[in-house]
Amino acid sequence: MARRTWHMFTLLSIIFTVLSLVGDALTSSAAPWYENLPAVTMDYKVHIDPGKEDCYFQYVQPGATFYASYQVLKGGDGNCGFAVRHPNGQIVHPYEWRQSAEYADQSSTGGYYAVCIDNQFSRFAGKLVNLYLSVIRYDMWEKYAKEVEELDMNIKNFTNSIQFVERNINDILQYQYHSRARESRDFNLLLDNNAYVMRWSLVQIIAIAATGTLQVYFLRKLFEVKNNSSKTRI
Repeated sequence: MARRTWHMFTLLSIIFTVLSLVGDALTSSAAPWYENLPAVTMDYKVHIDPGKEDCYFQYVQPGATFYASYQVLKGGDGNCGFAVRHPNGQIVHPYEWRQSAEYADQSSTGGYYAVCIDNQFSRFAGKLVNLYLSVIRYDMWEKYAKEVEELDMNIKNFTNSIQFVERNINDILQYQYHSRARESRDFNLLLDNNAYVMRWSLVQIIAIAATGTLQVYFLRKLFEVKNNSSKTRI
């Protein structure tokens, strides 16, 4: 009886251990793979319908640097609302009706940030918006350095150089984003101006042709001589 009880206890322990491992695996796989990367940058072009507001959520690890910016490329008056909500629910960047804006948190407490683009003041015109998000974890380099130091390898200077390069790359990515956004906005402005010129040129051509046709018609009517002669009988 004691041996049977021992076997049952052993079997239940094995089942509990397997279920715990499976639960941990499922929990770890539920998180997106990119959340543990040292650096994540995303560049989107989104269309905001008139009178609508779209919000985008980005997870930021504790201690990471979070950066968000936007620029209106085309549509309406070229302005849009932009706000950032902290994971604790606080609005850290209040709404401003502008062409472009940015927000940076150098040392985040962690959690999901909400980045909202508001087009509620524009009732008829949609907006094409360029949205840029980046999450940089500079503390990961220190973690890598400690792991390497445990292997009796001193690469502190190399790690510092890597950190310096990483910061410069982040700055360059932000500069490239702003340059691409300005280029895209100028290109869309040129397309709109070209369409405006072509449209009104066509209207003016039609108006000139119609005016000329009417002038010719009325001039001919003005100088037209009607022959009303009748035969005279003797």
